[in-house]
Amino acid sequence: MAAPNNEAIQVSFPLPRSRDTKIHMRLTVQSKAIALFLTTVSSEDSSHPASMGAFVYSIPDKYDPNQPLSTTIYSAESRLEFATRIAKILAKKTNMPVYVGNSISLANTGLGGTVEEELEAFKQVVAIALDKLQPFIQFAT
Repeated sequence: MAAPNNEAIQVSFPLPRSRDTKIHMRLTVQSKAIALFLTTVSSEDSSHPASMGAFVYSIPDKYDPNQPLSTTIYSAESRLEFATRIAKILAKKTNMPVYVGNSISLANTGLGGTVEEELEAFKQVVAIALDKLQPFIQFAT
């Protein structure tokens, strides 16, 4: 069990079905909220800054714990749904408010970002985030 701190957890892992693209995750756990920022970088465009993407806030709903509430702070339509789903899952699992910034691009996946590729990337991000959050989830409960 670990108490929340202000140090960011930074992880980089391969984008599923992509040869040279990685997902970069920055996870910060505060005493009252979690912040998660996601982006992708390929070897060919590593010198270009990523777009801001979408920024979403989600909180657990005390009246319906299975349906966290969320609001969009900054909208980039192509990235919004992915960010919202991740924010809601993390809010539900951790029972804490969660901020998610997402600028992941699936353009470099094998088929250019099909539903299956997006789902595979989504599952990988959630699994890694929850793994890194496990000590804090146990501390909160």
